[in-house]
Amino acid sequence: MLKLDDINLTDWAFWSLPRDERQSAFRTLREHGSLVHFQEPDLVIMPRGDGYKALVTHADVVEASRRPADFCSGRGAISIPDMPGDIHEYFGSMISMDDPRHAKIRRIVSRAFSPKMIQRFEDQVETVAADIVAGLLRGEGTGDFVVDVAARLPLKIICDMMGIPESEYATVFNASNVILGGNDPEFVPSDDFAAITVKLLEAGETLQTLVATLGRERKENPGDDLISALVNANIDGEALTDQELGSFFILLVVAGNETTRNSIAHGLDLLTRHPEQRALLLSDHEAHAPGAIEEIVRYVSPVIWMRRTATRDTTLNEHEIKEGEKLVLYYGSANRDAAVFTDPDRFDITRSPNPHVGFGGPGPHFCLGAHLARREISVMFRQLYAALPDIHSGEPELLLSNFINGIKHLPYELR
Repeated sequence: MLKLDDINLTDWAFWSLPRDERQSAFRTLREHGSLVHFQEPDLVIMPRGDGYKALVTHADVVEASRRPADFCSGRGAISIPDMPGDIHEYFGSMISMDDPRHAKIRRIVSRAFSPKMIQRFEDQVETVAADIVAGLLRGEGTGDFVVDVAARLPLKIICDMMGIPESEYATVFNASNVILGGNDPEFVPSDDFAAITVKLLEAGETLQTLVATLGRERKENPGDDLISALVNANIDGEALTDQELGSFFILLVVAGNETTRNSIAHGLDLLTRHPEQRALLLSDHEAHAPGAIEEIVRYVSPVIWMRRTATRDTTLNEHEIKEGEKLVLYYGSANRDAAVFTDPDRFDITRSPNPHVGFGGPGPHFCLGAHLARREISVMFRQLYAALPDIHSGEPELLLSNFINGIKHLPYELR
């Protein structure tokens, strides 16, 4: 068990520790009471700032999320060091914006997500999930669950929603792996931060170019897809710029693809490790699926953290905060807070209430795609267990990342 002075959330070695050891370390931080300050990583390519304070309790994460005027996102929500302009150009999407610009983008995007479009793609989830399960039944009975199942469903839904041709699916998948590859050598095979930056920029440019090309086509010949709706949207004289369209596209394909696929992969792992919970889910899927989804997301917390920056001197649950201080909201830690969750390290699909922050805390940055993600997870497991009730997973190969709680590979057997 790590002592307080031995915990360093900035050190990559910490994120290589076994999951139980990391959870124990966050428990120590929660019990400490005061906000612990950490040095920023020395990335060479980004200016090293004065460090950050870790928000690890449920109360602190929720309170900071509720107060965007005091704790803003526009100074680096997805990066602890301040991102240079060229990187922010690609990755500075809605989650790293503040009002009024954030409200503008969200208003345009929300209008594009019409009820008719949402219903169409919710219905398509059933068809895609059924096709995936049918493929498993025709297969050899073993494989990599991430590749064969968990990654395929959200990738297909998001690409179809945006109107991306099937020929570009691999491009989207590979680029998203690089962008959220953390420090994992399988996706970002270099210890040279300058080289890593080049790879990130190349991945971002690939997606930006793809959506820009499609956007120009859909302006001339609009279709029944989200890119068409976005490029032709004009609300009170407001429209998305090319950069805003590209950044939103990156957010959707990366966040929507990675987080949902990891929830599905972790879900099979958890339900394999807890056969009594799997039996409960199989006994009545419609009754237990809503609770199972929320518990998977709570327990897993696919997005580990987001950053905020204090816009003024203030207090946060009696903690003194100075203007300009960086705060990192650790969702996974908040979701294991014993002050809110009884026996928080127990996986329990009947847990109620379950006020987790796995889709982000309350406020303007709550996940726009949470509803669709919940449906994808629910439908995938209903289809999967209806046809293959004995499917089980082996030992997961985890992504080396301090930002995404990901599973790279997950062996499975059908019987």
